[in-house]
Amino acid sequence: FLKDNRISYSENEPMRLHTTFKTGGEAALFIKPASLSELQALLRFLYQCKTPFFTLGNGSNLLVSDAGIEEPVIAIGQGLDTVELVDETTIRAFAGASLASVCLFARDKGLSGLEFAYGIPGSLGGAVFMNAGAYGGEMKDVVSEAYHLLPTGEAGSLSSDALGFGYRTSVYKQNGFLVTGALLRLQKGEPNEIAAQMREILQRRKDKQPLEYPSAGSVFKRPPGYFAGALIEQSGLKGKQIGGAMVSEKHAGFIVNVGGATTSDVKALIEFCRQTVLERFGVLLETEILMVGR
Repeated sequence: FLKDNRISYSENEPMRLHTTFKTGGEAALFIKPASLSELQALLRFLYQCKTPFFTLGNGSNLLVSDAGIEEPVIAIGQGLDTVELVDETTIRAFAGASLASVCLFARDKGLSGLEFAYGIPGSLGGAVFMNAGAYGGEMKDVVSEAYHLLPTGEAGSLSSDALGFGYRTSVYKQNGFLVTGALLRLQKGEPNEIAAQMREILQRRKDKQPLEYPSAGSVFKRPPGYFAGALIEQSGLKGKQIGGAMVSEKHAGFIVNVGGATTSDVKALIEFCRQTVLERFGVLLETEILMVGR
């Protein structure tokens, strides 16, 4: 089917090349549709074949098994990354666009409201899927409508009040639809002021987060009444290492790949942190990272 429809793909693709953690085994089939029509045709075919699949954005917030992924992996990227101005205060962005590129587009158009997202690794689709947020802002604050494809390939959309946005979640985590884009409602601002705020937020990230190492961002969700990083630090786990995976010495909420880490190393360290914090504080940490694969 892929050959007949001239859809780009590769076999036995190392997933470590496509995740920000730089770990993970091979994807049996790695597919790169270059347009919405290719993506729709692919979904229709997979639906007819009753074949499950996994959708990949920028590979952040993701931990892929060392044994790889058996299902076809659909990479949403080039060709599905358009960002455009709809009216004076509205941007339409496709799912494959990086959050950084959307933020820069908004800045250049003098539109404010996305500054919080500058520096969040990931794609627009992934950000909508998990309601990404930082520094007092979340995607729910700016998304007025989201576009998607059903497993059948049929196109649809949901308005903001139907998206079920919550802390690191949305309706897309439950309904199995594939996010293809979103309308972002912003406010007019001064480009220089927007740029200054973005630089400040990025600097705060660099000062507080271990951006010099591969990671998947914050590992754990914020438990009610606590901060995961603080609980891990108070448990004396900063610098704790299993294989090539280490609890960051800069921010204990991050696990970083200090060299040659496997997914098994990362998972073992995550479980060690969860058990230690549970025993010491009685708080069960819940992972924010999505774990996939065999």
